[in-house]
Amino acid sequence: MIGLGQFGLAIARSLAKEGAEVMAIDLNPDRVEQIKDDVAHAVVLDATDQKALESQNIRDIDAVVVAIGEDFEALLMSTVHMMELALPRIIARAANDQQRMILTKLGIQEILSPEEEVGRTLAKTLLNPSIKSFLPLPDGYEIVETQTPKRAAEKSLKDLSLRNKYNLNLITIKRKFTENKDGKTIKTEHIIGVPRADTILLEDDILIMLGKSKDIDKFVQLNS
Repeated sequence: MIGLGQFGLAIARSLAKEGAEVMAIDLNPDRVEQIKDDVAHAVVLDATDQKALESQNIRDIDAVVVAIGEDFEALLMSTVHMMELALPRIIARAANDQQRMILTKLGIQEILSPEEEVGRTLAKTLLNPSIKSFLPLPDGYEIVETQTPKRAAEKSLKDLSLRNKYNLNLITIKRKFTENKDGKTIKTEHIIGVPRADTILLEDDILIMLGKSKDIDKFVQLNS
């Protein structure tokens, strides 16, 4: 992980929690100090210096994420060094379309644009408050988490006929349950697995659906 801003720190910590052996690199000692106890290796290093990178046995790494946010020139130099070292997988961050274009011209196939993704997600949820989160996919498809529309509550999936009427696939349902823990009654949320035709949707259910954006919007609007 090269570049330990908020984005880089979050990725590094998440990977480490999942059991990956992470090397975190940044030129700023304070940032390296923040993460040294969370990852396998934390190094203060100038990632634009190829010899410095080689001294850390970078060639043996399976994948690198270059997430330098403040200095695009440094990001480019670091990315080029990774390409020269022939790393099997290189993922780079782009803050805007121009940076994405330049990285694409370099031959980088995996490009992250966290600001753009957050902006799209916020716009989607602002326009449709019932949508809790969504993941955009190629060709106009997306996966969304949405509150059960009012007119769909207490109906079975067979009655709703999501595939035939709306061209949607219901992946699963998040449902709230009342449980007793340490003598206290609490509400918890669980995935109920693969829904069946006779599954009845409840008002508090969160539906996780796959479909085209226009079809999801149509389903939510017609049943709200």
